[in-house]
Amino acid sequence: MEENLPELHQQRMMRRKKAFEARKARATREKGLLLVHTGAGKGKTTAALGLAFRALGQGLKVGIVQFIKGAIPTGEAALVRRLNLPIEMHTLGDGFTWNTQDRDKDIASARKAWEQAVALLRDESFGLVILDELNVVLHYDYLPLTEVLDELRHKRPMLHVVVTGRHAKPELIDLADLVTEMKLVKHPYREQGIKPQKGIEY
Repeated sequence: MEENLPELHQQRMMRRKKAFEARKARATREKGLLLVHTGAGKGKTTAALGLAFRALGQGLKVGIVQFIKGAIPTGEAALVRRLNLPIEMHTLGDGFTWNTQDRDKDIASARKAWEQAVALLRDESFGLVILDELNVVLHYDYLPLTEVLDELRHKRPMLHVVVTGRHAKPELIDLADLVTEMKLVKHPYREQGIKPQKGIEY
């Protein structure tokens, strides 16, 4: 039996390749994707930034609007400035909602960030727009969900958009082409008392 393992493995891989190639051949549509990164686990923004670097490598212009974030300088914003990367980045939040404790101010900040987001979404020079923590804004009803969905529904056909943050609305999930949920399995400062680390959390 062991003597046949290499041959069996090769046959199995050939079947997998054939199935993969058949699926790829059926996928003929070109379309700008709406991606949603949500869930309680870390990595939502990090994954979106990975897409930003991939898009840059393929010659796409990238725009990022960060909702909520802004009270603490982030490593990603610092890198964009330091390397003079061709990323148009707008960090327009006031910090976590439990720190601001001012709903009217949070709504005003969300509106300002959304207006900037709409400007990027409608600018034909962009190939990828990341709306970081927009899910949180929608979760707290700082912006009308119908307004946001309508804008995303009518985006340019080849524009890719990534929306990040916990608590993605079901309506946004339905509209999206790709939804990834980050699952929390273990956390350094929740269970282990390790404070947020520079370069990891911010």
